[in-house]
Amino acid sequence: MSKSDEAKRSIKIENVVASTGIGTKLDLNKVISILEGADYNKERFPGVVYRTASPKTAALIFGSGKIVCTGAKSIDDVSSGLTKVFEKLKSMGVDIPTRPDITIQNIVASADLGTVLNLNAIAIGLGLENIEYEPEQFPGLVYRLSSPKVVMLLFGSGKLVVTGGKKPEDAEAAVEKIVEELDGLGLL
Repeated sequence: MSKSDEAKRSIKIENVVASTGIGTKLDLNKVISILEGADYNKERFPGVVYRTASPKTAALIFGSGKIVCTGAKSIDDVSSGLTKVFEKLKSMGVDIPTRPDITIQNIVASADLGTVLNLNAIAIGLGLENIEYEPEQFPGLVYRLSSPKVVMLLFGSGKLVVTGGKKPEDAEAAVEKIVEELDGLGLL
C-alpha cells in the first residue's frame, strides 16, 4: 500500500459545520420552551443552543430563522441533526420549508502521515509564500493550499488537520497532495 493510501485511510472527519435558514423569524423564548435542554442566554450568545444526542450535534438557532449545525461527524449527521430541529420547530407551529437548503461551511478532518516530520525542512522545501511556521507561537506548520482550497496544519508527530473543506473529498485531495509534495522533496 502506498504512503498516500495509508495516509488517506487514516482520515477522520472531526467536525462538519453547516448552515440553513427556514425563512421565518423565530421567537427564541418560545423556542427555548419547546426544546428540552436547550440553552439561551442572550447576554452571552444571541441564539439558542440545542444539542442532539444521536447524532451528536449542536444547533445554533437565531431569531432571524438562520440555523447553524456544528459538531457533526458526517454530512448525513448534519441532515439528521437538523431534521430533528425542524421537527421540534414544526411541533410549535413554525412553517418549515419542505427541503430547506443546507450549505456546508467547513469540514475539519484529521489524518496521520505515519512518520515524524521535520517541520523546518518542510517550511523551506514547500516555499514560504504558502507557509506560516513560528514554532515559538504554535507547534504546527500552517500550509495554505489553493487546490483544494483548504488550510492544513502539520505537526512534527506526523499528524495533520485539514480545515476549510466543503466536501469530504477535499481532505482526501489535500492529504494526497501533501504526501506527493513531501515525497518529492525527500521529506517523507
